[in-house]
Amino acid sequence: MPKLPLAVRLAVGASALTMAVSAHAQAARQPASQASSEDIVVTGSRTIKNGDDSPSPVTVASTQDLLQTQPGSLSNALNVLPVFAGSRTTSANPFFNGSATGGNSAANNLNLRNLGPIRTLVLMDGNRVPPTTFNNLVDVDIIPAMLVQRVETVTGGVSAVYGSDAVAGVVNYIIDKKFTGVRFEAEKGISERGDAPRYQLGLAWGTNLFGGRGHLEMSAQIIDEEGIPNRSARPNNYDWGVAGAGTAANPFILLQDITQASFAIGGKITNSVLANQYFSANGVLSPFVAGGFAGVSGTAGSPALQIGGSGARFDSTLVSAMRAKQFFARYDHEFGDNISGYAQFSGDIKTNQAFSNPIQLTNSVFSAANPFLPSTAATALNNANQATFTLSEIMGNFARLNNVASANQYIASIGLTGSGVKFKWDVNYTHGASTLHTAFANNINNQRLAAALDVVQTANGPACYAATQAATAAAYANCKPLNVFGPTAADSAALWDYVFQATDYRAVTLQDSAAVHLSGSPVDLPAGPLDLALSAEWRKMSFHSSTDANSNVRADCTGLRFNCNGSTFLWGYGFAGTAPISQTVKEAALEVNAPLMRDSAVGRALSVNGAVRYTDYDTSGSYWTWKAGLVWEVTDTLRFRGTVSRDIRAPTLYEQFAPINSVPVTFTDLLTNTSPRVPSSDLANPNLKAEIGHTLTGGFTWKPLPGFSFTVDAYRIKLKNAVAQISGFTSAFQNLCYASGGTSEWCALQIRPGNNYTSTAASNAVTGWYVAYRNLASIETSGVDVEANYASRLFDRPFSLRLLAAYQPHVTYEIPNVPTFDQGNAAFGPTGYSIGAGLRLTGFVHLEPAPRFAVDIMERWRSSMKLTGDPTAVIANNHVSPFATTNLTLSYSVQGTFMGDARLSFNVSNLFDAKPPAGAGTANGTRSGGSDGFVLGDDVLGRYYSLSFKTKL
Repeated sequence: MPKLPLAVRLAVGASALTMAVSAHAQAARQPASQASSEDIVVTGSRTIKNGDDSPSPVTVASTQDLLQTQPGSLSNALNVLPVFAGSRTTSANPFFNGSATGGNSAANNLNLRNLGPIRTLVLMDGNRVPPTTFNNLVDVDIIPAMLVQRVETVTGGVSAVYGSDAVAGVVNYIIDKKFTGVRFEAEKGISERGDAPRYQLGLAWGTNLFGGRGHLEMSAQIIDEEGIPNRSARPNNYDWGVAGAGTAANPFILLQDITQASFAIGGKITNSVLANQYFSANGVLSPFVAGGFAGVSGTAGSPALQIGGSGARFDSTLVSAMRAKQFFARYDHEFGDNISGYAQFSGDIKTNQAFSNPIQLTNSVFSAANPFLPSTAATALNNANQATFTLSEIMGNFARLNNVASANQYIASIGLTGSGVKFKWDVNYTHGASTLHTAFANNINNQRLAAALDVVQTANGPACYAATQAATAAAYANCKPLNVFGPTAADSAALWDYVFQATDYRAVTLQDSAAVHLSGSPVDLPAGPLDLALSAEWRKMSFHSSTDANSNVRADCTGLRFNCNGSTFLWGYGFAGTAPISQTVKEAALEVNAPLMRDSAVGRALSVNGAVRYTDYDTSGSYWTWKAGLVWEVTDTLRFRGTVSRDIRAPTLYEQFAPINSVPVTFTDLLTNTSPRVPSSDLANPNLKAEIGHTLTGGFTWKPLPGFSFTVDAYRIKLKNAVAQISGFTSAFQNLCYASGGTSEWCALQIRPGNNYTSTAASNAVTGWYVAYRNLASIETSGVDVEANYASRLFDRPFSLRLLAAYQPHVTYEIPNVPTFDQGNAAFGPTGYSIGAGLRLTGFVHLEPAPRFAVDIMERWRSSMKLTGDPTAVIANNHVSPFATTNLTLSYSVQGTFMGDARLSFNVSNLFDAKPPAGAGTANGTRSGGSDGFVLGDDVLGRYYSLSFKTKL
């Protein structure tokens, strides 16, 4: 094993720890504002009121602690906990894939246990947060961070308590509902390289009303992150790609300085007497310099790639820009001694922006009479009696697709709570509405592009050919002739106004839910009270969408001579609109917590916890879920606990009923060893059934010394009928198809001329891919979590340590007649497969060397990884190095002044400017600079400085 980073080794040694395997459990440090255990309902149960009595592993993190060592958004700070792996953030290799990202590739989606964010349930004060994307994910920036007191994370199945989706666990944001006074926060950050600036402003206010019977609180926060619009801003993670075919005869290999052998910035001529020349400057042809061989020596490699040379690279966004306005308001009122009510409203107006694919011309046809063509080139073509030629080009930075995802997300809820002699009750109603506008500020109209590229000379200068013909002159009267012969020949907004069009996709997701809960202790058993909880819930989800750029509309090629045919899509990128669809859920649940023994010969206490839930989906059927748990308190310092549960994750409306969406992609066709740009289409599946999860956890909590606690929890999660997207372009499914000679079911996920799955000729290159939802056989993972906390004094000053670790060596996907995928410890995976390191550590050190002055250190480390978990792929070096970063925060506090209780903090993230190790996906290696280059979750910003001021009046 590689040597652990210094801060983690310090934390382990100082706390006398001898184990560093994995992390998770009840935090020793409780927030100062937390009331007694009598007032707390523990996440993962509706009957247990003390976290020590919970049979499920619960990790508690205060908002203050998280943001102190990882400034920025609360969602990014939460992802430092090792139980999260594969979460999507603004720096998570942003790309555009409508179905995979719910229309927003930079949404903050939490992913527990590396099982995918779709299997992580997000709660706010124990209530389900309505989804904010059309594929049922929650962008957690909807949570009002200014008033979040703490975040509780339960790892393990708790569907019997909370319903569907709680397969990997739940993340519960606890709001400080008794906040009084005024809190103000301001933060500014920038990287050492002067980019990725960020600022935040936040204000919270709370007061008691009507003699203390009422309480009103509100908050607002503005977050602005400019991101990094070009991957080339970090050269270390820019130009990597994977070459080869993944076979023994032609293994995959990760290479740097990858360029596209068939494309040039400025345009490479690919046939005619001018072949293998490119426009090195505007209107200037030069010999195309072939780069080095891309592949393992002695193999075929990847002809589409080369090392260096004159080939082009993509240059998409590295870190997405994000601008958000969060707001929150809540009013509580006591109507009597035993009844109270509340009304709550939260919202998030958020925009994410990222540049993705540039305009790409692939063997586009041009006339030899094009007036923009240099005269020497035109003469050479005429002398050879060649009326046309073809050109391939990547247009560079100006003509990139600009993805702007604007989300308006609102949640309104009302509720009543009351109590009697033996029971407490509450009823609540929640309405969630999310409207997502996915706008393409410069979407390509392929029909207009074809017209603009076909240029002829007229008396008034260059003009579009279609505009000069009587039959089409009216239709193309506004056509602007486009000169693409050179790196910057077309870098003008005026030239692209005709081809670029602003298009929009609007998706509306609504969720209404009502719930009734009854809990109490009706019976006193010899060992203590018997706690019961009954609940009934109703939920309706609906979705509809519209678009002015339907992904399935074809171009009208009437009167166009070149670059348009019956298979040409009108839009470069688009969605298919969806008629209103809905899903209704009815649920009922019972939970029991029973003490069996107290102060006996075998220990201080023994209790069992059980829950059962019946769920009915009108779209996918009815299901029973259950959970059983045991807590054995052996002594005051030692407790054992364990759970077993049956959980579900019902298929989403999008998975079942989404229309066919098609987007152009460039993946390696392993049969012909080519990389054509062809449509990839998503296929819904109305016959999907719910995933069935079986979870087993077991562990202990040990507190041998004052201020010291140590917790270990092991787990195993197995899902049957797991829903996943199967991608035709994935190397494993391609190879299975070709090995069968075309008889495999996976051949249906690709389209070829004449359905020929054996010919390796370039003319047989794939013309389309499918990505289909299927109920797979099973997904299984297991691991161990460890958490250690130590709070004491050092030189008579406050001092604390906290170590969290997650050891998860395997996440296996078992599919009938397909070799088992193991995405545990894998850096990259196909669509639907999450990724994460097998060992993840986070250590915190807090010390106060002088009054009002504090030092906080956070160290994060992950183990080395495989490039891919594809068992059919042969890779020359299937390895990505381990990675660690250190954060340092210095803070100074003052109290009782005109500024209130104020704190000024200076944070340096990635203190030693660690560079993430390189990597790339095996299916995406033909797009160097388009995505990949680093492992999702690794820090690509480098050393980053933040200054914050916070005060409470």
